[in-house]
Amino acid sequence: MKKRSSSPRLLAHGRAFLAGCIVLLLLVAGTWSSWNTAHHIVLAKGREHGTMAVTGCGEDVCTGSFAPDAESGDRAAVTVPRSVAAKKGDRFPVVVKPGTGDVVRTGTPGFLHAWVPLGGALVLAALVIGGGLRLTRTAWGTGIAGAALLTATFIAL
Repeated sequence: MKKRSSSPRLLAHGRAFLAGCIVLLLLVAGTWSSWNTAHHIVLAKGREHGTMAVTGCGEDVCTGSFAPDAESGDRAAVTVPRSVAAKKGDRFPVVVKPGTGDVVRTGTPGFLHAWVPLGGALVLAALVIGGGLRLTRTAWGTGIAGAALLTATFIAL
């Protein structure tokens, strides 16, 4: 009787472990990147709320006037990071980042836009889950969830 080699099993376990670490890294990075913006929307209680009217856009940011709601103070101008969702003449609800003149778009479009990095991370993780871990159903579910988030954001903006 021939002794079985443990090398193929060790290699398979090592591949699965490495793929799992990559998936975990992608999802943590996507969540961390999204949370930097999303926490201003999700935990908006006690922050300054209002409406921004975009008056001009530079290479990196768009500036505009700020019309506060009843509980917020006046501001001369605020800035929002430039994206396809902000162009001259647009008006949208915002929340001011504490201690700055920067704002984050609120409402459903702003919420979805904040989570775009996680959507991209889900799509990338699906490839690793399917190819590295060979969990095809989980990979399809993860990929569809990421694609749905990205598509919903595109439609909302």
